[in-house]
Amino acid sequence: MVQQQPQGFMAKLGRVWRHRWTDVGDVRRVLPDDMLKRLEDRVGASERRHSGEIRICVEAGLPSSYLWRGAAARERAISMFGKLRVWDTEDNNGVLIYLLLAEHAIEIVADRGIANRVSAEEWAAMTQRMGSAFREGRFEDGLTQALSEVSALLVAHFPLSPDDADANQLPDAPVLI
Repeated sequence: MVQQQPQGFMAKLGRVWRHRWTDVGDVRRVLPDDMLKRLEDRVGASERRHSGEIRICVEAGLPSSYLWRGAAARERAISMFGKLRVWDTEDNNGVLIYLLLAEHAIEIVADRGIANRVSAEEWAAMTQRMGSAFREGRFEDGLTQALSEVSALLVAHFPLSPDDADANQLPDAPVLI
């Protein structure tokens, strides 16, 4: 079920303003190029230990179509999960870490192969830890911790086999929108 945002005209207008005001420049201030490179390297290092795929997607604000119909960040995260082909892994073990800056929203979307093995409470706790780091302005620490935790889960459930040695299926670089 998709959670709907407040639908009053003023609430909708405020939400639209917040999303249009936040832009890719804000994303670049939070995640500068050197940090993006370190995150890309960490994703690559993680994926050399398991057969899963991890993507990071950071979006400044939702597209207008999402805003006017009151869609929540979770709906957009699920959409990006598909658009970035995170669902398209051989073992259904892709994980998307999605950040929506305009709403300070964090979503983790896991494909069914890993989602069936990890409780919703574990994903929620991971999201809460990231949120705590972000509120303190420690974006790299929060994302690095989340990458470590997701990696540990994937290593535990989908360790890399010799056949998978060069099986990187998706780009490692974070996506900025």
